[in-house]
Amino acid sequence: MTTVDLAVIGTALVDGELRPAVVTVADGRVVAVEAPGTPVEATEVVTLREDEVLLPGLVDTHVHVNEPGRTEWEGFSSATRAAAAGGVTTIIDMPLNSIPPTVDLAALDTKRAVAAEQCHVDVGFWGGAVPSSLGSLRSLADGGVFGFKCFLVDSGVPEFPPLDDVQLERAVAEVAALDALLIVHAEDPGVLAAAPTCSGSSYAGFVDSRPPEAEDVAIARLLDLAMKHEARVHVLHLSSAGSLTRLREARAAGVRVSVETCPHYLTLGAEEVQDGHTEFKCCPPIRDAANREALWDALSGGVIDCVVSDHSPSTTDLKLLDTGDFGAAWGGVSSLQLGLPLVWSAARERGVTLETVVAWMSGGPAALAGLPRKGAIAAGRDADLVVFAPDERFVVEPEQLYHRHRVTPYAARTLSGRVRTVWCRGRLVVRDGIVSGSPHGHLLWKGSP
Repeated sequence: MTTVDLAVIGTALVDGELRPAVVTVADGRVVAVEAPGTPVEATEVVTLREDEVLLPGLVDTHVHVNEPGRTEWEGFSSATRAAAAGGVTTIIDMPLNSIPPTVDLAALDTKRAVAAEQCHVDVGFWGGAVPSSLGSLRSLADGGVFGFKCFLVDSGVPEFPPLDDVQLERAVAEVAALDALLIVHAEDPGVLAAAPTCSGSSYAGFVDSRPPEAEDVAIARLLDLAMKHEARVHVLHLSSAGSLTRLREARAAGVRVSVETCPHYLTLGAEEVQDGHTEFKCCPPIRDAANREALWDALSGGVIDCVVSDHSPSTTDLKLLDTGDFGAAWGGVSSLQLGLPLVWSAARERGVTLETVVAWMSGGPAALAGLPRKGAIAAGRDADLVVFAPDERFVVEPEQLYHRHRVTPYAARTLSGRVRTVWCRGRLVVRDGIVSGSPHGHLLWKGSP
């Protein structure tokens, strides 16, 4: 009998169901998933407790790491520690908020050089589609980015400008020719310009300044272009339920569109956000409870494909917690470490199974990015494994978060589900909820082994 590096014995999520199994690992990959009681010889044998299950590592395709250039906001070391603590074993870094933004091959090389030897989990990169990079996206595609992100409105940072209508069509056509993926922050600048201006501490005023129609108009335009050019497009951080019918119809018509939403849109409601609490500010905004429930229905119905964090941190001072000015505060929610317990806590209240949640947060994002070795526990896959206690409850304490800045709208919230142990490619990263050891995450590129 061949000796493997690791054997995990207990209830595991395999082929979409939780069942007793023996999972064996060697050289960073799953060797086999055997029936319970199968004899194994392993350097280390881990037997799960009765309250634990073994899950595939989560994949988060929407993370703003911000390094280099704005490492004081976040960085590869802190972001990947937070990811690991939350059971996320793969992240794909967004091309903006770092300086330089990832809009050309030189910037991609710079980012990879900075990330090397800092990462506790595996890390890949999106490229940026900005006016200056149009016509030269192939070099980034050849360099291994997983696709291209664009904004249709002000991104919040001047070095990553938005695309206008003509430029958007150019981008859609260019990614179609590459058979690449365009991921889009879809809000319409005309609708936003006509909306009330936001200033001051009123959360209702902030929501009025980013109406759902801004998303609906932009998404409709994107879908029309995707159909015209037979392009693959992805709608980022959907918050407006008003677009769901149009998205459903587009899919039925053969448009190659996928959709994500985020934990904050699924677990929070505008009604609970108090004026001045800018830790809740994000763009698009958290909308009302009825809208939230429509997003849950769309997830269950397959209109929305995956749930990812849109982890968008900044320094604490940029959140303007002292003045509570929603008009001027940085828009972004940091939830990389908390995504799984957040979504699982809300899902179980709605009768949604843990198996389904993991499909949204692991298999779905892995498929989106094209990561065939991620997203499942199966022979030949990377041994990205998470020991999760679904019934353990805990209170969110900001000082226990690994994010560089511990501003969170979830402080003092009681959640279900504790990440206890994490292996990334068979290497122990988290034990008893604590990230330990030196960073050994791999840098990923499209088509990488």
